Amino acid sequence: MSEALNVDVDNIPLDQLDVSEPGLYRDDCWQPYFARLRREAPVHYLADSPNGAFWSVTTHDLIKQVDTNHEVFSSEIGGIAIPDPREDDENQVAIENFISMDPPKHTQQRMTVAPSVAPTNLKQFEPLIRERAADILDNLPIGEPFNWVQEVSVELTARMLATLFDFPYADRSKLIFWSDLTTAVPELTGDDEIDMETRKAHLMECAGTFMQLWHDRAAAEPKFDLISMLAHGEDTKDMINDPMLFLGNVLLLIVGGNDTTRNSISGGVIALNKFPEQFAKLKENPNLVANMVAEMVRWQTPVIHMRRTASQDFILGGQKIKAGEKVIMWYLSGNRDESIFPDADKLIIDRPNARSHVAFGFGIHRCMGNRLAELQLRILWEEILKRFKNVELVGEVTRLPNNFIRGIAEVPVILHPK
Repeated sequence: MSEALNVDVDNIPLDQLDVSEPGLYRDDCWQPYFARLRREAPVHYLADSPNGAFWSVTTHDLIKQVDTNHEVFSSEIGGIAIPDPREDDENQVAIENFISMDPPKHTQQRMTVAPSVAPTNLKQFEPLIRERAADILDNLPIGEPFNWVQEVSVELTARMLATLFDFPYADRSKLIFWSDLTTAVPELTGDDEIDMETRKAHLMECAGTFMQLWHDRAAAEPKFDLISMLAHGEDTKDMINDPMLFLGNVLLLIVGGNDTTRNSISGGVIALNKFPEQFAKLKENPNLVANMVAEMVRWQTPVIHMRRTASQDFILGGQKIKAGEKVIMWYLSGNRDESIFPDADKLIIDRPNARSHVAFGFGIHRCMGNRLAELQLRILWEEILKRFKNVELVGEVTRLPNNFIRGIAEVPVILHPK
């Protein structure tokens, strides 16, 4: 366990408070750190950390100010995650993708794949998602412990990703494997023993697999899967000639389709066990499911932070940020801002402003697949309510050390049928 568990946060010198420590998220003890920053320094400068100097932006309003000002706060200059690229490392996979771009390149590439998750297309997905959710739930063990993450969260996500990519269904677990590898770097996890050479080899396997899919789709009539849309899109049809840009966009779409849904499914079960009166409220009024989904996404906040880099000097929250400095929007903190969400640490499934959360971001980089994520969560909980009177947590939750993705590895549960 990390030393952070036993730290008196109020006694840490403010200029040394480092919320990028991955152990804070493994041990789920980050709350007082961000509460202090919101209270004392909502725009906070840390001069020295394993990831260099950075500004932390921790309140809901200031996060929105950064996220909606792409003219000043660039995604392209330094990328979207807190670490700087290690260009001298031969095992570094120097990928590019549209979330790490500014307009006009960002706009062109995003617009090519956005129709795949447009509202009209989501209506076509709904029966398929319901069928797959029902199949997963109907084949779970009853009355004996199992890991909800692996059997439900991962499985539903993998099935949906395979559909979006029209990826070989039997190989869908590879998509989850590649997604997990994408954020498995020492700067995010704190694990210096990660075999970066092996990681690179697996990501190159991912690139090769999707390049073959690209060539197959490019030679065929356009379809409505993500790879076909990229292969036939006017602004993206030559992407295959830039392998790292191609791989970057594939991994972006995989991670985007995996992490939000998967960890919100897991986090939702944890939250309803932590606040059982909310589960009782849900069973009394199943029409609260849709609002509960938004509240679960707020409470879990699957993407902990996003980075921007200042392209010019700028005053934010009374602090002068200089051109070239990195600015971290801590979405996890913004979603616990008591000035916006009273009793913010609690899951309140009928919270009136649950949809005001910042978990999907704002502005031009707002999560493209947010409606699909919400659709999967809504359908899953509708199907759970049909079958079970309780999803009981029966052991310790295992979380992952990572300051970018709020990942959950194990949620041991027992199902109690109706």
